[in-house]
Amino acid sequence: MPPPPPERKLGRNRDWGHLFNADIISMPDKWEYPWYAAWDLAFHMIPMARIDPHFAKQQLLLFLREWYMHPSGALPAYEWNLRDVNPPVHAWACWRVYKISGAAGQRDTHFLERAFQKLLINFTWWVNRKDVQGKHIFAGGFLGLDNIGLFDRSKPLPSGQSLAQADGTAWMAFYCGTMLSIALELARTNPSYEDIASKFLEHMVEIIDAMNDVGDGGLWDETDGFYYDQLLIEGRHTVPLRVRSLVGLLPLLAVEILEQDVIDQLPGFSKRLKWFVKYRFDLAQNISYRKIHTQDGTTVRRLLAIPTRAQLERVLKYVLDENEFLSPHGIRSLSRAYYHKPYQLKFDDSEYCIDYEPAESRTGMFGGNSNWRGPIWMPMNYLLIEALERYHHYWGDDFQVEFPTGSGNLMNLNQIAHEIARRLTHLFLPDAHGGRPCNGGDPRYAGDPHWKDLVLFHEHFCGESGRGLGAPHQTGWTALITRCLNMVARDREEAPSQP
Repeated sequence: MPPPPPERKLGRNRDWGHLFNADIISMPDKWEYPWYAAWDLAFHMIPMARIDPHFAKQQLLLFLREWYMHPSGALPAYEWNLRDVNPPVHAWACWRVYKISGAAGQRDTHFLERAFQKLLINFTWWVNRKDVQGKHIFAGGFLGLDNIGLFDRSKPLPSGQSLAQADGTAWMAFYCGTMLSIALELARTNPSYEDIASKFLEHMVEIIDAMNDVGDGGLWDETDGFYYDQLLIEGRHTVPLRVRSLVGLLPLLAVEILEQDVIDQLPGFSKRLKWFVKYRFDLAQNISYRKIHTQDGTTVRRLLAIPTRAQLERVLKYVLDENEFLSPHGIRSLSRAYYHKPYQLKFDDSEYCIDYEPAESRTGMFGGNSNWRGPIWMPMNYLLIEALERYHHYWGDDFQVEFPTGSGNLMNLNQIAHEIARRLTHLFLPDAHGGRPCNGGDPRYAGDPHWKDLVLFHEHFCGESGRGLGAPHQTGWTALITRCLNMVARDREEAPSQP
């Protein structure tokens, strides 16, 4: 075999010479075959775990093996550019698959421990590579959301400036919280994990504190009540990019709850937590504390989350506003407010603009075949639903907000999570005439007996009509709709019968 041409040494993926992919891998879509996408696969394993838990665990471990993971700790993103940075959802997928695939006390801790050991390497890579200023405010670059920003985030910014990313920072808090939960689970049977659990708790609190540090590099905007990216000019001056998009909603996903009965089982972790609360009150004030009254008595829960209760309420006003994020079919990726009034920024002798594009992309960024400026994306909706359920577990039924915003109709956060799930299911459910919004009014899928029961799993969906967009067999993450369907079905079963 002749040697490869010299220019191959300078091409993309040149530093992934260790990679040896000769395994059965779950594909995100037939259009992608035979190439994988790491974060698509992580989401895909959630519904897969209910069908074949062994395969789901094997797939997640595979991407952590030494012939996939880079020696630096990076996971291969996808074949086009292995070094691209996708959101760090692999730990979350491992944790969820672990919980799905067995009842409490009967779960596969060997799988969880194997995954955790390698995830520690990946987490360290993230911290060392993406915290530009060492202040727990992260960049990250591309982060899978293609054209969601004013700039192409996979390339250097204008004039060599840097970007403090609300989503990059939120993803790291989310990663910390997941690793904390895994460490606490493993510590129940192996006390050596108590120390690393303390590390992730304190690291998460540091990120929460940095993100909310108003006036000193934080990403919370008190005037607007929203989280924004910030453009860092010469490392000193900051310009908030006041675009209401998923970037500012992702901080809501970083939420974990500490149960007192778990803490009581872990003396080393408990001792360190008491020290942290007493001597690092400046940081510990980011941990909420609440007494919960149950049938068995009184217990305590602690909440680790980026937004405070007041901040959560303010962000949810946008999320649940039908003129902003809330559509009849789920949560949009960009506020509808930019439909008639695009956001514009003049910087460095150039003008940048972003407007609401609910269906196909009108920009050539990332090839133009993906659009995060308005459509509904299943994985982000799914993570938001899970987060709202966790907030409800902590705050209870007393925390209620308007749904939709301005309607006067109050709901608790669990009810809102289920309502978002219900709206997502509308994408796939036939109406009285057999039409499904995801099929975009195509009569073949409504009445033709050869087509009407063929349901396609599109990559994303129009923020107005719900029409399916992008790759049409994106079971890599759109299969998450199965859990939403289960939620809606349970709600119907539990609803009181009408007289």
